Amino acid sequence: MSLKNDIATINDRLTRTQRRIAEAVIEDESLLTFGNVTTLAARVGTSRASIVRFATKLGYAGFSELQQSARDEVSKKRTRPSQRVRSDASLEPLQDKIESAVRSVFEVLHQDRLNGMASPLATANHVWVLSGETSRSGAIALTSGLSMVRSNVMLVDEHSTGRELCGAQKGDVAVVFDFSRYRRHAVDAARMLADLGVTIVAITDSPLSPLSSLTDIRCELDIPAVGPFDSSVPAVIVAELLVSQVVRELGDKARDRIDRLETLWQATDTFLI
Repeated sequence: MSLKNDIATINDRLTRTQRRIAEAVIEDESLLTFGNVTTLAARVGTSRASIVRFATKLGYAGFSELQQSARDEVSKKRTRPSQRVRSDASLEPLQDKIESAVRSVFEVLHQDRLNGMASPLATANHVWVLSGETSRSGAIALTSGLSMVRSNVMLVDEHSTGRELCGAQKGDVAVVFDFSRYRRHAVDAARMLADLGVTIVAITDSPLSPLSSLTDIRCELDIPAVGPFDSSVPAVIVAELLVSQVVRELGDKARDRIDRLETLWQATDTFLI
């Protein structure tokens, strides 16, 4: 039985506060799946005790049991690599799936949204780039491109997140790439940076992503499965579009930096040709 059905069966017995809680978790499932009693209570504007009473009203032993049920429900909707290998779902024509995902990127990342996501990257003091494993190609493409047109761009490695982010502060931007099943370090780091006042730019895949509740500066992509794994193509396209837009916004500053890079490359005999 789904959470929505659980709520529907006792709808007429909910108090006004419990109704507000129900409306919140239906609107944003990540409040249950990735939050805790405190964050949900703060979002609704009520007490922790009210959240626990809401869970028991639904028939659960407490919040933890309600949260696990919500996580199980979301998990059933996700297809894992091992399941893809064992099913025929991964055998759909790859060209159709990738072409559809590419079209979707341009539909989602229309010019106004692209401008809104690129502008902070052009003006921030520092740009921190974080990602999960399957989204790392996009993070690398963005870091490589941005670092050629502006300074202070850092790709944050999972094993050194604390050391690299210890200097992050208000005025910085963190670009976070992460798709289902959502990497713990990327989500936790994004939450910590948001608490510090760092602007979050999220490239993710669902309104239910834990990143979606952290920022309005985001896009949610269609990420197709290519064999057992998620495609890197949409994330890389977004990265390249963002770099291109940042170049437009920086204008002569970007061109001057590229010229200086070219001079250094020639002086150090970087390329064969």
